[in-house]
Amino acid sequence: MNPGTTSFLTLRLHGTIPAATSRELKAALHQAQEAGTDHHRAQKQFFARFDAVLDRAPIGPNYFENEKIAEVLAGEIMMLEETGFTIHGFAILPNHAHVVLHLPASSNLSFAKALDLLHLRTGANCRRLVRPKLPPEAEFWQVGWFNYEVRDEAELTRVLAYVRGNARQAGLAGRFQAWPYVNE
Repeated sequence: MNPGTTSFLTLRLHGTIPAATSRELKAALHQAQEAGTDHHRAQKQFFARFDAVLDRAPIGPNYFENEKIAEVLAGEIMMLEETGFTIHGFAILPNHAHVVLHLPASSNLSFAKALDLLHLRTGANCRRLVRPKLPPEAEFWQVGWFNYEVRDEAELTRVLAYVRGNARQAGLAGRFQAWPYVNE
């Protein structure tokens, strides 16, 4: 992400997508790109399949169902604003989070460094809360994140609508109205 851009990010807990599924998703993205599919369109298609797997939660931890753990992540996301980012919205689901943020053109921040710090800080703080369930050598976050660049205001509106509705789409409909981890 370069200064002046808005991005839709997805961060996920370690081990939340089976390795074979991850390889299949990446292969499909690579095939679409080699077939000449527009990069932006290929990224959207990849994300739709990627997020559907996360929403089904076939494997892995669901630590963010715990309110204290979700609050740690929500607080750290909001802290990004103090470093110069604009947070347009976010949603924290049981095994992943979506964040829509903007890095101003005038910024001299490193997007990657800020997200690495977010991973580090939330991982350390959340590990304390899940210590009995998580061996010391186990990873909290999956390395990296999915980054989709938002091109214009219309797309930003669609992305934010997706983020707001993702808890309902993920089958949390019974809890959706009470689900406190959607910010807009």
